Amino acid sequence: MRVYVPLTLPGLAEAHRTGELGSGPFVAYAVTPALREWYVSEDIEELEYAALGRAALASLRLLATDPGAARRRVVVAVDVPDGAASADPGRGAEPAALGEVGVTITVPLAKAAAVHVDADDAEPDVAAAAEALQAADGGDDDAQSVVDGADDHELLWYATQEIPNLVGPA
Repeated sequence: MRVYVPLTLPGLAEAHRTGELGSGPFVAYAVTPALREWYVSEDIEELEYAALGRAALASLRLLATDPGAARRRVVVAVDVPDGAASADPGRGAEPAALGEVGVTITVPLAKAAAVHVDADDAEPDVAAAAEALQAADGGDDDAQSVVDGADDHELLWYATQEIPNLVGPA
C-alpha cells in the first residue's frame, strides 16, 4: 500500500539521520474508502494525488507548530505492506481525517519511493498559510482562502537520492 507521510524539512533531516521514516504507530495518508467516496473517482492516480494533497495539508499543520522550520511542505511517498496501515473506522468520515491512516510498523527511509517538497518560491505563500491555519479551522473564510493559496504550488518530485541535498549538511 502506498502511503504519504507528512514531514517538515527538519523532520526529513531527522529521518535521513536515523534512517527511519517513522516507527509505528505514526500518521500517514493513503487512498482509503472514505477518501474514495469524498473524491468521487475510481482513477487510482487521481486518488493518490488526493492522498498526497491531504498529506501536504498535514505537513502545513506541522509547520504551523514549528516556527523555526523552513516554510516548505514535505511529503514522503513510501510503500508499506498491506495491513501495516489502516484507517480508523471511527474517524474515517470526519473531514479532517479523510485519507488518514495509522502506520503500525517501523518504516526505513530506504523504502521511500519519492519525496515531494515545495519549491523555494512557495515559501511566502506556505508561511502565510501556516499563519492562517488556526483562523481557517475556526471558520474564517478569508483565512481559508490564504490556506488554499498554498495549494496553488505543486509539490516538486525528488528521488530519494536527492534527500541529502534537500536537508543540507548533517
